[in-house]
Amino acid sequence: MAKNERNIKKQNIIQLIVVLAVIVAANMIGSVWFTRLDLTSEKRYTLSKSTINILKNLDDIVYFKVFLAGDDLPPGFKRLQRETKELLDEFRAYSDNIQYEFIDPSESDDPKERNDTYKLLMEQGLNPTNLQVNTKNGIERKVIFPGAIVSYRQKEIPVELLDAQLNVPPEAVLNHSIENLEYKLINAIYRITQKKKPQIAFIEGHGELSEKEVWDITQTLKQDYAVNRIRIDGKVNALVTRYVEDTVKNEYKIVPKYKAIIIAKPDSAFSDKDKFIIDQYIMYGGRVLWLIDPVIASMDSIQNSESTVAIDAGLRLQDLLFTYGVRLNKDLIMDLNALPIPLKTGMMGNQPQIEFFPWYYFPVITPVSQHPIVRNLNAIVMKFVSSIDTNRVKDVKKTVLLTSSPYSRTVNVPAVISLSLLRQKPNEKLYSGPPRTVAVLLEGQFKSFFDSRIPPSLMKAKEIGFKNKSEKTQMIIVSDGDVIKNQFKIPEGYPLPLGYDQYTRQTFGNKEFLLNSLNYLTGGADLISIRSKQIKLRLLDMTKVNKYKVWIQVVNVVAPVVILVLTGIFFMWLRKRKYSRKEG
Repeated sequence: MAKNERNIKKQNIIQLIVVLAVIVAANMIGSVWFTRLDLTSEKRYTLSKSTINILKNLDDIVYFKVFLAGDDLPPGFKRLQRETKELLDEFRAYSDNIQYEFIDPSESDDPKERNDTYKLLMEQGLNPTNLQVNTKNGIERKVIFPGAIVSYRQKEIPVELLDAQLNVPPEAVLNHSIENLEYKLINAIYRITQKKKPQIAFIEGHGELSEKEVWDITQTLKQDYAVNRIRIDGKVNALVTRYVEDTVKNEYKIVPKYKAIIIAKPDSAFSDKDKFIIDQYIMYGGRVLWLIDPVIASMDSIQNSESTVAIDAGLRLQDLLFTYGVRLNKDLIMDLNALPIPLKTGMMGNQPQIEFFPWYYFPVITPVSQHPIVRNLNAIVMKFVSSIDTNRVKDVKKTVLLTSSPYSRTVNVPAVISLSLLRQKPNEKLYSGPPRTVAVLLEGQFKSFFDSRIPPSLMKAKEIGFKNKSEKTQMIIVSDGDVIKNQFKIPEGYPLPLGYDQYTRQTFGNKEFLLNSLNYLTGGADLISIRSKQIKLRLLDMTKVNKYKVWIQVVNVVAPVVILVLTGIFFMWLRKRKYSRKEG
């Protein structure tokens, strides 16, 4: 008996020593080789390679002030808070330079101090969300700032953590926001730690939008880019730089001056020489964001006379773009999913009566593509937009980014546009689709439009360095120039944020679409691909929950207790049986 007890005691000691040795060894190995296991089906806790590379290369502290704290946060925002904290902890596992704190901007009991805090956060670029929450004292108004301020050395930038999306259920909005968390946070780190800003340029000289008309997007772009405005004016070196490589052989190396150029709503024809210069910029690896109206139509003309005629813009870009793989059609899209515009319907005393009617020429485009440029974006408003067709081009991949709704149609130009349309009930049979393409991404190697036909004005020019096929590059074509144009406050006249409509007081996703497009074109394709991560929204079936509520409560409360009791009884019986045999 005593001998058996000594053997059992000896075995227990040996087992304890082995377990301790395994734990110590595992910790020693873990301190040298870091790894984590992600058992979720969508790999929601696995960081992308781009994220890990950026984190490992940090050379100083990046500090996050996250304004999602407080005991009375609604459940959805508590989930966003938890997911943000877990992701920042994941970042810290790869870099000791990530630090953070969570702050409640409403923690002060002094109303003046709270309002001062709110004002400061709005000045820093964070937008508030007003909610009604249930408290012990009843329903109260709660101001929440679902965002963060990121600091690095002497720089600070704001990050919005909640995605605003029109006509999307709150649960889906929250889920989309969580899907985009990694991209938003690591993109903020990438932006704030950049030592040299990439150069981009708005092209001028063909009636493009003025600096005031693109004021808001320009100010936003200046946070991450060196923004220029360039007139080509037939200058061969306007968009490229030529380096002398061999003075004896008179050989030159040609590289683009700008990471990308933006051609925003030109209204006059491009000369062959300017087209050639843009073409060769593309051949040498330049990227272009084309925002082109192939048809001229103006609300100013309609407001003055109640009607206008839409005509071909005559830009002379169709042949160039067709060579690259797209055709801008000379038509206008009319869509039942449209932006309402104000219309005077009468007078009451001395006051005009204003009502809002959907203006079918201003389609509200809801992104359905899963490409990371547009995935989970808010709806985008366009004005007098045309349809795009694609044609087959060797070595060029085409990705449709945006389309009209299935309830749309096209009208060919010339066409009369009249406000009388607002007073008529639409014939829904005419608006039967299919969806029309309005934005396309082209990637690959493009053939030069000027292969074997260099403009006569350049035939004798030296050092043109003509190239008939491009390096691997990209371009995005959008058949609307107004997508980048900000409104002006009436009557003061100052520019409003891009995407904000002062009449309906809605904010659309125009700015985010353009920022994503330029990030993708300027070399951030790997980074922006993080936005393609999907987290499945596994919501409860509330009909079944309500139907079987009592049964679910019983199973969840009683079943674990019963299982524990039965397990305990089983092990007691097993132990009794084991030792009764040894004694026998």
